[in-house]
Amino acid sequence: MNTAAIYHRPESEFAYLYEKDVLHLRLRTAKEDVSRVKLIWGDPYLVEKGQRKEPVEMRKKLSTDIYDYWFISVRAPFNRLTYAFAITGKDHQQFFYGDQGLYPLSEDVLALPHLYFRFPYFHEIDRFKAPEWVKKTVWYQIFPERFANGDPTNDPKGTLSWNEKTPGRKDYFGGDLQGIIDHLDYLVDLGINGIYLCPIFKAYSNHKYDTIDYRKIDPDFGDESLFKKLVDECHKRGIKVMLDAVFNHMGDRSPQWQDVLVNGKNSKYADWFHIHKFPATFKETDDFEEAYDITYDTFAFTPHMPKLNTANPEVQEYLLETAKYWIETFDIDAWRLDVANEVDHHFWKKFRQVCDKTKKDFYILGEIWHSAQSWLEGDEFHAVMNYAYTDAILGYFIKKRLSLNSMVVALNQQLMLYRAQTNQLQFNILDSHDTPRLLTEAGEDKDLMKQVMAFTYLQPGVPCLYYGDEIGLTGGADPECRKCMVWQQDEQDQDLLQFVKRLIALRKNWQEILSQGETIWREVDEQAGLLILKRQLNGKTLQAIFNTGKKTIPLPREGQVLLSNLSEQKGQTNTVFAKGFLILKK
Repeated sequence: MNTAAIYHRPESEFAYLYEKDVLHLRLRTAKEDVSRVKLIWGDPYLVEKGQRKEPVEMRKKLSTDIYDYWFISVRAPFNRLTYAFAITGKDHQQFFYGDQGLYPLSEDVLALPHLYFRFPYFHEIDRFKAPEWVKKTVWYQIFPERFANGDPTNDPKGTLSWNEKTPGRKDYFGGDLQGIIDHLDYLVDLGINGIYLCPIFKAYSNHKYDTIDYRKIDPDFGDESLFKKLVDECHKRGIKVMLDAVFNHMGDRSPQWQDVLVNGKNSKYADWFHIHKFPATFKETDDFEEAYDITYDTFAFTPHMPKLNTANPEVQEYLLETAKYWIETFDIDAWRLDVANEVDHHFWKKFRQVCDKTKKDFYILGEIWHSAQSWLEGDEFHAVMNYAYTDAILGYFIKKRLSLNSMVVALNQQLMLYRAQTNQLQFNILDSHDTPRLLTEAGEDKDLMKQVMAFTYLQPGVPCLYYGDEIGLTGGADPECRKCMVWQQDEQDQDLLQFVKRLIALRKNWQEILSQGETIWREVDEQAGLLILKRQLNGKTLQAIFNTGKKTIPLPREGQVLLSNLSEQKGQTNTVFAKGFLILKK
């Protein structure tokens, strides 16, 4: 047995409260190395007296290329638990694994309570709580400047005609909050019940990530009363509203930074930023967004976005009051936090407390592109933008950088990084304002686009649709991915639009299984390009069959077809064409 691969850690993603009195336990072992794992468990005070529960078999749930993960869900009668693992290797070796490591399995070892792991008490206040409404949400990301121009009177100087050209970095087309209000019924018809708005606060640029005033709606978009109307109209339609905020840095046009430029080290805001040398200066390059010899910390190398010192109590108070203001005054439902990984944990813990106190079941989403366990312990964010997960999907289906087996391994690895309730809230995107559009990445192959969307909407986590993808909008990297929305129906891909509506409806109709159900890779055939995925919960099963190869694949008749593409359209089918898929009710 490869004992070096055996791993468990109490009070982590390997041992956590799932429900008030339900504990989830995981154990990692080397792949195909262990034949059996039993949970040795009982009440801590009874185990000390030699009284243990009957051992329970654990189940091998997911695997990567090097590890197997074993799982069990247990209820403890007195809200406390002591436990260990009895591990049997395929070489027939048997070990006891507990808090002080591995021992040869024997009755003598089992009788030593100090060797066991402990969960001393199930504290409900410490449990990672998932807002239930988020699991039921299909999000729609809007870049406000490009969605719709509902009020030409607030257009900034130099605004171009709608969709006049492919956007440049400094172009304005007049999109605003009224334009969003005007098309809320379109979003309802699409099936959307959550909108994620890129920043709408007063800022210098068209993208608004260089904030000037966190308490003001940018006049290019409207005003506070119009935003209140937007939120109210969304809530009337059952649509939640998530705002995007940048608390890592400010724009250099902000009054605080301007005061620093004028007064230097004597500015009352001098400690609001990370300034290493006064005066705060930089040397320009040909690129407006980059510089060198910057004497203060910034976002990336952008001199126009000086980094905030969130360890400063005044900065904390200003930003925390800002968070509270938009929740309390306008009743928003969620924050998406830009560059969240570059802000200190101490601040985010305070931020979470303010949001929780201000509104029940508020959702906090962090922009983190890498492993994020330390932000997802239950006292900071509820979820992160699940880039690593969707990168694996794109890496196989679209970019052909991963093999089929490698994608499955990568997805399983990501699922094992976090608690189950965290996975249920992770934010799954296939493109955004920061990336090339999905249809462009797919080489404008709409069948491939449909296939990868269907696969993603079947995954744990919540899906997000980038505005315009549903009608065939294309675009390369920023700024091309920020094209104006097309509203003329004869210029929209109506077939794609109808497909997206059906996909969203399927996601919402089967949300409980897709959010909380077990993921089972029934078949992964690299050579044929065949992938069969099952999602299962409480005896109910969805099965999805994806043909990622080049030939039609014959299949046995099984189940009622709920959604398909490039296959027989009747209730039963026995073939799946290349780039096709079937989603069946078993």
